[in-house]
Order: sequence, then C-alpha cells, then structure tokens
Amino acid sequence: MKFLQRSYIVLVFLLLYIPIIVLIAFSFNEAGSLAEYTGFSLVWYEELFADEEALTSLRNSLVLAVSSSLIATVIGTFAALGLHRMKSKWIKGSVNTVTNIPMMNPDIVTGVSMMLLFVAFAGILGTSDFLGFGTMLIAHVTFNLPYVILSVMPRFKALDVSLSEAAQDLGCTPSQAFFKVELPEIVPGIVSGLMLGFTMSLDDFVISHFVSSPDFQTLPLYVYNQTAHNVKFSMYALSALIVITILIILLVVNFAGSFGKKGGAK
Repeated sequence: MKFLQRSYIVLVFLLLYIPIIVLIAFSFNEAGSLAEYTGFSLVWYEELFADEEALTSLRNSLVLAVSSSLIATVIGTFAALGLHRMKSKWIKGSVNTVTNIPMMNPDIVTGVSMMLLFVAFAGILGTSDFLGFGTMLIAHVTFNLPYVILSVMPRFKALDVSLSEAAQDLGCTPSQAFFKVELPEIVPGIVSGLMLGFTMSLDDFVISHFVSSPDFQTLPLYVYNQTAHNVKFSMYALSALIVITILIILLVVNFAGSFGKKGGAK
C-alpha cells in the first residue's frame, strides 16, 4: 500500500515538474529546436536581453507588482487589525466573506467585472482613454488584498493582548502601542503577505488582460502575444527566468513564515 502511495506521489510530481524541467533545459539549447539538443548555449538569453519590448514589459511588470503589493500590504495590514478588533462576530464574519470574494472568484469573473466597472466610470466621466497603469494597479491591489489579510490575521490572533494593554498603562497611546509593540510581532506575516502579493501580481494574466491597454503591457501579456505567432526561443529563456524567480520568492516566503513561527514559539 505504501508503495502505491509513493508511486502516485512520484507520478504527480513528474507530471507537474517534467514540463518545467524540459522548458528550462531547452532554453539553453544552441539549436533552437525541441527535436534535438545540440549543445549548451546562452544565445537565447542574450537575444532576450536585447529585446527592448520584452525588457519594457518586464519593467512594467516589476513596477506594477511592487506598487500593488506595497499598497495592498498597507491596506491589508490595517484591515486585518480592524477585523481583529471587531467585537461583533456577525459583522466580522460578513466582512471576512466579502474580503475573500476576489480570491474565491474565478479570475475571468473578476477581470470582466473590473473592466465593466472601469467602463462605467469612464462613461460617467465622458472619457474613452481610461485603461492603463491606473486601472491595472487598482485591479491588482483588489485581488492581492485577501492574500495579505490571510497572511497577517493569524499573527494578530497569536498576539498577547496584555502586551498592548501594558504598553498603554505605561503611557503609550493606542497608536504608539501598535507601532512599538504589535507591529514588530506581526512583521513575518506582513512580509509573507507582501511577497505573496508580489508573486500573484507578477504572474497575473487573466485579470490584466481585461483592464490593460496597448500603452502598458506586462510580461505575461507580452508572452501571450508572442504565442499568437511563431514562438521565439527567447520565450523559453524568459519562461525559465520567471520560474526561477517565482521559486526564489516562494522559498523566501516559506523561510520567512518558518522563522516567524520559531520566533513566536520562543
């Protein structure tokens, strides 16, 4: 029985990761072909870094991911604080449910609804040039918020309430008690939420597709546009870099969470 269980797990991992391994391996293929591997080469990475459109898309993605994750982290942290201090269980449950809607909804539903919202506002304002960085930033902050709140909330629940009360007894105002006592304790959750939001924003395609404009193209949109034609082998190099970057970010998030748990245990 254990043999079958292990075989099943190995099979699942092979199906998940063999395509990624093949993609990374052939991104170094000098021949630029999937039929044969002629030798190790960095030519496709050189071609990628010489592609101005790809580099512009990468810069747009990084700017959008950093901006949206930072804004979502600030809003999400204070939202988690507000939820934690709510007295009414009914209101807290209702707000939690509404907060989780962007995370539970299919991406295409969120993307279409955000697009219709922006179209409605554009109609009210009487403008047609409204899609771009601003609309993408709002959309990305919206779907990042639930992940930040879910990362920070457990930290608030694990806090000892008496610490904040003791700080206020010693002369701190409630805001000073939060920044000096509570905030340092929830930093691991904030970092996890920030990194998770950054990853989600960097990786998003569906929602961005509905709220973007030709003037502001992110990396996933650029890759999609490339697949409509003959796929260049520089796209294999780009995909390999994206996989490695996301892997590093996820490892940082996991190590940050583990470090926070050890710190909390002490």
